[in-house]
Parts: sequence; structure tokens; C-alpha cells
Amino acid sequence: MQIIKFHFCLIVFFTISIINGQSKKYNIHTVAFYNFENLFDTINDPSTNDDEWTPAGAQHWTKEKYEQKLKNLSRVISEIGTPENLNAPTLLGCSEIENRGVLEDLIKQEKIIDFDYGIIHFDSPDQRGIDVALLYQKKHFRPTSFSNIPLIIYKNKTAVQENGNEDLGDVEIKVDKNRVFTRDQLLVTGFLDNEEIHVIVNHWPSRSGGEKASSPYREAAGKLNRKIIDSLQQINPLAKIITMGDLNDGPFNKSLKMALGAKSKKIEVPEFGVYNPFEEMAEKGMGTLAFRDSWDIFDQIIMTQTLIQPDFSSFKFWKAGIFNRPYLIQTSGKYKGYPLRNSLNEVGFSDHFPVYIYLIREKL
Repeated sequence: MQIIKFHFCLIVFFTISIINGQSKKYNIHTVAFYNFENLFDTINDPSTNDDEWTPAGAQHWTKEKYEQKLKNLSRVISEIGTPENLNAPTLLGCSEIENRGVLEDLIKQEKIIDFDYGIIHFDSPDQRGIDVALLYQKKHFRPTSFSNIPLIIYKNKTAVQENGNEDLGDVEIKVDKNRVFTRDQLLVTGFLDNEEIHVIVNHWPSRSGGEKASSPYREAAGKLNRKIIDSLQQINPLAKIITMGDLNDGPFNKSLKMALGAKSKKIEVPEFGVYNPFEEMAEKGMGTLAFRDSWDIFDQIIMTQTLIQPDFSSFKFWKAGIFNRPYLIQTSGKYKGYPLRNSLNEVGFSDHFPVYIYLIREKL
């Protein structure tokens, strides 16, 4: 812990050879996303389906287990992006959190309390009561606005609504018993050091009912994401926008390739387009989660063309990664090699690996 404190107090910069082989010094920030997998407290909330995560529930979720989960997650957060950046993530999108209270407990953990994280969170209409949120280091990021934008979808038909903004097309706005309640998309605008940046945190609809049958829901989520990005770019064509989350689809699915329009190669990204560095990783067989011995990358961080230009006088994307340290991996049994998730006999970490990118800016 003393080593972490020491490095945290330093001005964060590093030296790399990135342009024409010339060594230069750069400020660096890690931007990350982590699905916490069922970060529930032990208190029964009568308004949501959280009974499983109580002492009397199926998971026998006790105070001791909850506290161990917090310790486990804080260890991971403190190490994401190291060793290239000794500071923990400046911005951390997270999903599968029950409420603001669990985040308040998390940021007080010994391993991350000195990073002085702030919280941006809204309750979503998800029936399990799980939400998305953004944690940010107050020292480096100053939020100026934030909002939760609902994804409104129905069984057997799809509709998307962005409250309070311009018409989004043929939208059906009504209370309907066939509505699929899912997580809102969290939009946060603020200044990273002295540069404005926009972040969208997502947890798109699950594959419940099958990948093909549920695909339209995630395609709707991708279209809503694209609408949010478009609206920001209309205000400022040079807006720097990052969208991140557990998308419940891989980089090759329609929700990413068609609805959002993500490209895998920088050279292919048009003006106002978006770049997905995790598609190339997926092509190599890498993954953030596994199912039936097949790996996929559901957790992704995608950015606008303004963040991939080869000019580091302002913050730009450097590289991306999947944080899959050995202690996060199951070492035995049926799920050997999978992410080490929670079980009745062991408090694990998550069934997802975190993902991250680095933003760098040349020091004058």
C-alpha cells in the first residue's frame, strides 16, 4: 500500500518512443470498464428481484461475503493498466451494481481510497435492480453534466426513445406490459485535466431467449448510442467521445458493426465515425468472458475519430488491453481457465475481465 501511495502522489507521466522513434514524455490516463458481476449488498429491496443476494437467499450472501467481494474488486481496480500507468484508472465505467451504496462502500476500500473516486450513478429500471455508473478520480476529472438516457424496447418490436431531445424516428412512447426493462445509458461530460471529454457507460440487453431472438434489442441499444454520439457531434464536430460497457455482443455483431458503425482499423474510420480496438483482439481469439469453452469480447471501449488522430498535443488513444492477471482466472475444475467468478464456496471477482485504454498527451 505504501508503494501505491508513493506513485499516486507523483505527477503521472512516462516516456515512450511513439513518433519517428523519438523519445518523448507524455501524460497518461487509464480509462477502464469492469462488469462487477452482481455487486449486491445484503439488504432486501422489495422493489427489485434481489432476494437471491441476501443472507437467506440462494447465494447465502452474508456481510462477510459482501466485504470480501469489495476487497477483491478494489484490488483489481488498483492494478488495472499497470505497469504502463502506476495510477489506477482515472475513469472507470462499471456495471452490475445494485445501488449507489455499494459504490460508496467500494471506494472506501483500503487499496483505492487514496485515489479519491467520485461517483456518478442513476437507478435504472432493470428488474433485478442492477445499474451502470462511472467512477472518476476527482484530482483529474471534473464532471460538468450527466444524464441517464433510457433504452425503451418491447417484446416483438423495438422502439428507442431519448427523453427531452429531438425526434428519433418512429418512436412509440407508452407504458406497455410488453416492455423489456433494461439499463439506461449513462452520459457524462467533463474535463479530463483541462480537456473536455464525453463518456457513455452501457450495459446492453442480455441474450436471454437466445442470441438471435434478442439481437434486435442490442441493435436498438447500438442505434441509441449512435444517436447520442451524433447529437454531441452536432454541437461540437471535434467532440472527443468514448463509449464503453458490457455490450452482450462481440465486435462482429450487428449492434456494433451496423447500428453503431464501429470500425476495426483506424484508417477505415470516417469523420464522425468510431473505432473499436477490441475487434482486432477478438480476431486473435482473445476474450473477456467464456461460455461453453468459447471466448468472446463483450466488454469494449470504443471512441470517436477525434481520439485516434496522430497528434498528441491533446489527449489521444494510445493502446488498449484486457486485464486478465492470473489471480483472476479459475485454476481447476470444469471452468478452469475461465474468469474466477463468485460461487457458493468462494467469493470470486467477476465472470468478466476488465478492459482498458490509455489516453496520452505530450508534455510541453
